[in-house]
Amino acid sequence: MKKLSDLGVGQKGIISAIHDDELILKLMEMGFLPGEVVVVEQIAPLGDPISVMVAGYQVSLRISEAEAISIEE
Repeated sequence: MKKLSDLGVGQKGIISAIHDDELILKLMEMGFLPGEVVVVEQIAPLGDPISVMVAGYQVSLRISEAEAISIEE
């Protein structure tokens, strides 16, 4: 099982779980639901933040937020 933060630009995966009780509601409201496909669009030069496409929206996430999202490739 990988974390969203492990993916590179252009890679995609299917969200399997969110492992941060403080972030789970925020992320789910932004479309990060189990079963959704997520694609990494851009990574900032220093690696934080990253821009991803999920549920038809482009969203920027901190690396710490992306590390809380487990994905399947």
